[in-house]
Amino acid sequence: MPSMIVVGGQWGDEGKGSIIAYLALHDEPEIIARGGVGTNAGHSVFINGKKYAVRQLPTGFMQRKARLLVGAGVLVDPEVFFQELEHLKDFNVKERVGIDYRCAIIEPKHKELDRTNGYLHGKIGTTGSGCGPANADRVMRKAKLAKDIKELEPYLTDVAAEVNDALDEGALVLVEGTQGFGLSLYYGTYPYVTSKDVSASSIAADVGIGPTRVDEVIVVFKSFPTRVGAGPFPTEMPMEEADRLGLVEYGTVTGRRRRVGWFDFEMARYSARINGATMLAVTMLDKYDKEAFGVTDYDKLPRKAKEFIEEIEEKVGVPVGLIKTGPELEHIIDRRDTI
Repeated sequence: MPSMIVVGGQWGDEGKGSIIAYLALHDEPEIIARGGVGTNAGHSVFINGKKYAVRQLPTGFMQRKARLLVGAGVLVDPEVFFQELEHLKDFNVKERVGIDYRCAIIEPKHKELDRTNGYLHGKIGTTGSGCGPANADRVMRKAKLAKDIKELEPYLTDVAAEVNDALDEGALVLVEGTQGFGLSLYYGTYPYVTSKDVSASSIAADVGIGPTRVDEVIVVFKSFPTRVGAGPFPTEMPMEEADRLGLVEYGTVTGRRRRVGWFDFEMARYSARINGATMLAVTMLDKYDKEAFGVTDYDKLPRKAKEFIEEIEEKVGVPVGLIKTGPELEHIIDRRDTI
């Protein structure tokens, strides 16, 4: 069975959580591992009308048969970790989760610095979750690691070993990324970026997967890209236009209103190229064409929606395999068998 990586192609908030949730339930991976930065990224999914937002644990938690892992490259905030164990107790997460013993720890001092530093919080617009300062300490080789925190001991494991053992045994491994390509420390709109690279290559490294072991890279795009915080946004629309179109969203972590723009085909092509996309996923198609809401058969999409998908495929050069047409898990078109 293959390994599958899901990453964001824009500035985060692309709806990766809903795509990951669908793959977790439909494809039934034996391991779901989270890469990325840490608790400065929130993924949201709707299950039976209830919203679940996670910042630390894998978004595929609803797949009760899967082992849930947090890779060595991910920052861990023990406070958030234990809050989410409680938040997701109905899904028996506590008995299935493992944290790599090499994860660096977000301490209270990191959060305090992130929230009070005029440059980080004021100019860059960070979330205040402490990730940047914690990653700085890791680079300086003075960060605490998960193995140093007594309370985390029951959950510690070697994620890289578990993931590679699973691949050796033919199991399906789903790897989640965080943020989006435009926020990559290397490839994004520096300095208005996150504190590490979040492209597919780095997400693989976060959980200990070598490049030859990655079979599928799914890059997620939203029909109307959004951005939280400062930084360039070439296709941004006026807030009044977003209001008129009903495109009002708020960040999962910060609660700040998201800036909204038109789909950027040039950025999408570059993002797909650097991420090595084998497939695209498009979310919130119903925001682009309200007549597409809830449609689960590609052939039944209205003309406007279908032409938009075809334009993405033509200009980005990668097939669109998954399409979200609404917020619920079942609001999806799966074209993977036909592309």
